Amino acid sequence: MTTQSTSTQGTSEAKTGETLLSVTGMKMYFPVTSGLFVQRKVADVRAVDGISFDVKKGETLGLVGESGCGKSTTGRAILQLHRPTEGSVNFDGTELTELKGAGLRRFRRRMQMIFQDPFSSLNPRMSVAQIISEPLAIHGLYKGAERRERLDYILNAVGLNPTYARRYPHEFSGGQRQRIGIGRALAVEPDFIVCDEPVSALDVSIQAQVVNLLEDLQTQFDLTYLFIAHDLSVVKHISDRIAVMYLGHIVELAESEELYLNPVHAYTRALLSAIPIPDPIIERSRERIILEGDVPSPLNPPKGCVFRTRCTKKDQCKCSDTVPVLEEIEPGHWVANCPCCMAK
Repeated sequence: MTTQSTSTQGTSEAKTGETLLSVTGMKMYFPVTSGLFVQRKVADVRAVDGISFDVKKGETLGLVGESGCGKSTTGRAILQLHRPTEGSVNFDGTELTELKGAGLRRFRRRMQMIFQDPFSSLNPRMSVAQIISEPLAIHGLYKGAERRERLDYILNAVGLNPTYARRYPHEFSGGQRQRIGIGRALAVEPDFIVCDEPVSALDVSIQAQVVNLLEDLQTQFDLTYLFIAHDLSVVKHISDRIAVMYLGHIVELAESEELYLNPVHAYTRALLSAIPIPDPIIERSRERIILEGDVPSPLNPPKGCVFRTRCTKKDQCKCSDTVPVLEEIEPGHWVANCPCCMAK
């Protein structure tokens, strides 16, 4: 077994050998201040605490975990919507954390985001045409008749009738609103899209439609996704590799099939055991792993292994002072090297 703590953690031969995004040691802390007139920092909320991974061009990396573990913050920090407290975010050879102003704006054309709530992410005062055309205007792309042709092309691509362009968000269903959000992200021809739980607010049948649409668009436009979600079955369907997050740390990263067939970390095994199986006989007989307690606060996370307070073998834990690092136990399969969390 080999241990690694650099930017190549989680590298695999997923689709191509070319790395599009490389995140190294990224931290995102939010200060907690005190005082009425003079504000002073008294603590930090450690939303993301030193994660590293690569995303290959053309692949989909799934990011899963409980609410509050730092998934959405990771996506926003990559896009520089939150400026990382520490670490490196390298996109196609350019260090994003060093860019500002016009330089960062140019790169944002290549990186877009699909938001979780398809209604609150759309301006209710703007028509569909205005929503999708706004990023084109910001980046100076397509004008006049060309912009109208681009709008019609995008609406067709996401499965909406171009005649809907004059309608407003409140006139659409949840699935249609999410298609508008996807169209807005596609408008500027990006290379990389952060999908921040794009199906969690939709019912099951619409979820399938949106996931299939994202897969078709990935093939059509040669896109790379960071797909954030709670639903492990959805993530398995769309992702080439999956990273499991817990309290701001990546605890396991592997190819999709490998993670489901051979989960190593105790937290990953608990998440997988929560997926319902559509067979009542198997469902009744299988063992369900129930974690004790709640997720600790990122304001005061446990020292050493952040999962040790909920691990089923916490009495045997020897990582109370040492923070586990990702270790490659098999080619492309990385696990936080805490002995008690890896024990079955």
